[in-house]
Amino acid sequence: MLILLSSLTFGVPVVSSAHEVTPTIGNFSVENSLLTIELRLNAEALIAGIDLDGLQNTDSSDSAKDYDDLRLLSGSELTPMLELALEDWIPAFQVLGSEPVRLELVNLNVAEVRGADLPRPTLVTITASLGASERFLKFHWPKGSGALVLRQNGVAEPYTGYLQGGETSPPIAVLGGAVQDPSEVFFDYIPIGFDHILPKGLDHILFVLGLFFLSLRLPALFWQITCFTLAHSVTLALGILGLVKVHPGIVEPLIAASIIFVAVENIFVRRLHSWRAAMIFGFGLLHGLGFATVLSEVGLPPNHLFPALFGFNVGVELGQLAVIAAAYATIGYWFGKHPKYRGRVAMPASLTIALIGGYWLVERLPDLPFSSGL
Repeated sequence: MLILLSSLTFGVPVVSSAHEVTPTIGNFSVENSLLTIELRLNAEALIAGIDLDGLQNTDSSDSAKDYDDLRLLSGSELTPMLELALEDWIPAFQVLGSEPVRLELVNLNVAEVRGADLPRPTLVTITASLGASERFLKFHWPKGSGALVLRQNGVAEPYTGYLQGGETSPPIAVLGGAVQDPSEVFFDYIPIGFDHILPKGLDHILFVLGLFFLSLRLPALFWQITCFTLAHSVTLALGILGLVKVHPGIVEPLIAASIIFVAVENIFVRRLHSWRAAMIFGFGLLHGLGFATVLSEVGLPPNHLFPALFGFNVGVELGQLAVIAAAYATIGYWFGKHPKYRGRVAMPASLTIALIGGYWLVERLPDLPFSSGL
């Protein structure tokens, strides 16, 4: 059963935030026939030649060692290596108009980091001269480059889209007007939310599994997930709207602590108590702040803020339900009624979850904003 749990949680490798694959953020604008594209991307993955399509974290790649070595380099050391990698990559990143569009690299900004376990944002600025008659552009995102959040700036009705590696955007009006309607934005943000749970949200997956291993009764699971959903929906909305701001260095250790608490409770408590709903609601508020951090990095279209927020939240819920369904189909259905299920499955699984949460808590404590001098 422990092996089964480990496979369900993707082998339980403990990954740091610097190794998690996040979407590239691409902002573009056109002024006086000059197209300017600013990309916030993972420079180390590009230099190491890692295929990011469908990848959860870089530790899963055959080039993980090269990636980790690159993480230790200074910005000045990494910049010339990135310039060489971009010479091959930029031709694959195509902007398609009525006339050929030639992209040119004009600026690199590689940030410095304190260590290999901290994220390093890299900004790449690319420009292209457009014909005076150019009215529409299509963007082809290179295969192997992971996901791209593409956003248009400087027009009244901007385009916002989400592309996977190898996909091409629809025609985008240079002067604006290609804005998506609310339903299109809603459906575009569902996979972003789902992707943050499966496969990338291992901490959220373990929290949901902690709820699962205390009781297999579907009504009990339903009200626990409902409490969790209502709570993180509240703080997700408040965080995105800027009404609540909590430093991620505080939120992430607390999320790890919530995983430990739920898992340890499973070991010492045999049945659900009424106060568990309040506890789950409180922890859901924490997880919602974590979701808000992710979504704020991706960004929301200002003209359709609530459809995007709702779509992301629906994607998160679908991901959580998929975790519960997989756990029930793999474990609960086959072994849930066995008289030794608690002792041989639920308790060892909860202990494993608690140990992983404990490792994360220790790993994340140095990121607390008031511990930078430790």
